[in-house]
Amino acid sequence: MFHRIFQVLDRLFHFEVARAHCDIPCGIYDPHQAQVAALTVIRMVDLMTDLVKGAQKDNAEFHNSMSRYIAVKEEHAELCKREVRVIFGDFIKKEHVEKYPELPTLVHKIMQAGSKARQSASREAALDLLAQVNRFAEIFWEIKGIPTKRVKAPYKPEEEIVYPVL
Repeated sequence: MFHRIFQVLDRLFHFEVARAHCDIPCGIYDPHQAQVAALTVIRMVDLMTDLVKGAQKDNAEFHNSMSRYIAVKEEHAELCKREVRVIFGDFIKKEHVEKYPELPTLVHKIMQAGSKARQSASREAALDLLAQVNRFAEIFWEIKGIPTKRVKAPYKPEEEIVYPVL
């Protein structure tokens, strides 16, 4: 019904068509959230490993902590994937893919690595996710014309991430 009303109004007033890449065209994109999410996945795997090494596995505290670590690991692996999907879908243009032909394959690898990190408790899988996201961040900042540096995160798990040099 509303659609029909707006069609009639448009025929009468000829509204200008608005176009934007998203609902609120803010232009703010940054792969940092994906990187922090990947670091969180690694941290949760480390905490899970430490918990298994040191706890009695038949008590409520163990199960409570383990289920919380798993939930956070899964949430952040998915957050990492979502952040990369948004940047790839909303920011990356045809000319970027032409200049960086590895981008579609890289994004696909990130999606797979994020899924593998969710499905396992493998530190290697979590490190692979971070490595792929770091490469994505390097390309992102190159597109923006901003140099990058690799620095060790100032918090556990203390893995390297890509930062823009501002």
